[in-house]
Amino acid sequence: METQSDNLVRAARLDEVRAAGRISVRLAGRSLALFFHDGKVYAVDNRCPHMGFPLHRGTVQDGILTCHWHHARFDLESGGTFDQFADEARVFPVEIRDGEVWVDLTARGDQLNHQRQRLLDGLERNISLVLAKSTIGLLGGGEDPAEPFRAGLDFGARYRRAGWGQGLTIHACMMNLLLYLAPEDRPRALYHGLSAVSRDCAGEPPRFILRPLPSTTADLATLKLWFRRFVEVRDAEGAERCIVSAVRAGANHLQMADMLFAAATDHRYLDVGHVLDFTNKALEALDVAGWSYAEPVLASLSRGYAGATRMEESNSWRNPVDLVEILEDAFEKLSSALDSGRHRGDGRWEGREELASVVLGEDPRAIASALLEALREGATEEELAQAVAYAAALRIARFPTTNEFGDWNTALHTFTFANAVHQGLRRTPSQELLRGVFDAAMSVHLDRFLNIPPTRLPEPDGLETVPEELLAKLPALLDERQQVDAAGGLVARYLYSGEDADRLLALLGALLLREDRNFHTIQAIEAAFSQHASLRGTVAGTHVLVAAARYLAAHCPTMRSQGQTYDIARRLSRGEILHEE
Repeated sequence: METQSDNLVRAARLDEVRAAGRISVRLAGRSLALFFHDGKVYAVDNRCPHMGFPLHRGTVQDGILTCHWHHARFDLESGGTFDQFADEARVFPVEIRDGEVWVDLTARGDQLNHQRQRLLDGLERNISLVLAKSTIGLLGGGEDPAEPFRAGLDFGARYRRAGWGQGLTIHACMMNLLLYLAPEDRPRALYHGLSAVSRDCAGEPPRFILRPLPSTTADLATLKLWFRRFVEVRDAEGAERCIVSAVRAGANHLQMADMLFAAATDHRYLDVGHVLDFTNKALEALDVAGWSYAEPVLASLSRGYAGATRMEESNSWRNPVDLVEILEDAFEKLSSALDSGRHRGDGRWEGREELASVVLGEDPRAIASALLEALREGATEEELAQAVAYAAALRIARFPTTNEFGDWNTALHTFTFANAVHQGLRRTPSQELLRGVFDAAMSVHLDRFLNIPPTRLPEPDGLETVPEELLAKLPALLDERQQVDAAGGLVARYLYSGEDADRLLALLGALLLREDRNFHTIQAIEAAFSQHASLRGTVAGTHVLVAAARYLAAHCPTMRSQGQTYDIARRLSRGEILHEE
């Protein structure tokens, strides 16, 4: 008997389906559920689109099919779901021929478009499993990772009235980490970023972005002046309108970075560094997404600028030593120091470790003087920033576990701020942003109590190592709590053995991704990877990754529930059966 005609496949006898009410059949490697309801036969993919439970074990009432595992409900005829945590059930056209049920197995239409829509559904409803499924489906279907990243960036910039926050920062960090990760871990990184954005926006009112000025002859310099003035008086709307007007007038990423970073450093260490760090992450996000997203993304920063705490208003920056006074005096000498350095013209400055040692010292005046002297000796703005970022990383690398646990965050804030200043100066060097290097150095100075007593930095031990064994030990090490020193030592031994850092970076990234999201841990790893990129092959580069491993180990293990959600989505994408042992 013929069993296949074009895309139609013989599935069962009509009287068999009518008598049973429902049966499961296997056609061309696919499990289908056949239902007889109100005189018609319906064919549905037997795997519930939510988590794969057999739908033939469900219930049909008044044309609605209910899965008995999580009670997802579907229109039996169209497959459409009434519960957005599920997906549309796959239905197949049915023909009855001579008492036989034939099913059309023609492939479904554009799967990528379907997954793009589901990605938006997951963002809107904060459904992590939907986000995991769509991310896996999109990248598995050949989608450029930048596309789901753009969707998350645009959603986060528009649907959180408070503007840029932790969610979008995590999203940008995850995109930055992608190039270090093994291909199989990249969808997981995007899933974490998208889920962080969705969670940050859940229950929040949307942002209504201001229009640019209707017509103005103001040039970019004037808009920059106005922007800084509005930030000064904490006028978020005025500041936002300057941003969107500048972008609409044609300002590029360098000009907007200059405008934003100037205001971010008009006051000292705004919001313990978050304002400048968020600005840097927004610009890095636009490097990936494209400048067409600049208006909503950069406008989302304005509230953070206007509402930020200013460290010149804090006791710790004023007493017992007035650090702000020291900084203001140094800022007056910046121009002449830069001029002196440029006149040297040899383009060689090799004082990174020496300067970092001074920054880690006890005397804030000596720190400011050393920074100025480095500029006079020819250090570029970028080199100066890198030296201070290295000093900030050493605070973490030398952090003793006898400290209060919350003090990890204090050291982290300084490091991520210093990294953001460094990345900003790589993008657009300016005397205004250079002030951020001095702010970062003073924050490193204030963190000196975190290194009492300092943990010894791991040094080469001369012992023979087997790199593969070291890498194999690290995941198990981070299954236990507070393996801080052991993790740092293992990373140092691996790097001192001369092995390729790329394998270690990929592993550290994977170990970060298996944990539940922690904003500060993600920041720490991303900033360390960023710093290591320009320090690769140096002792300083090793110290930075030791700091990263120690910070990660201090915050492991978590419950790993978010990873469980992702693993469920991955198993479903492979066709695995979750409801059976």
